[in-house]
Amino acid sequence: KKHIIKSKKYHAHDPNNECKVGDIVVIRETRPLSKTKRWVVVKILQRAKSPEEVLNEQK
Repeated sequence: KKHIIKSKKYHAHDPNNECKVGDIVVIRETRPLSKTKRWVVVKILQRAKSPEEVLNEQK
């Protein structure tokens, strides 16, 4: 299986409202859910660091 790393903005449905800005996620294509949403979040690979965590690392 070939893994491709690509950076692009997609409108993906997050049914449990778990994702935050900066999270790295896996998405898959699905039926049209709205005018722009054609993708759904499958799982969260890496959570984004909060501003507090970044400040604590710098100390």
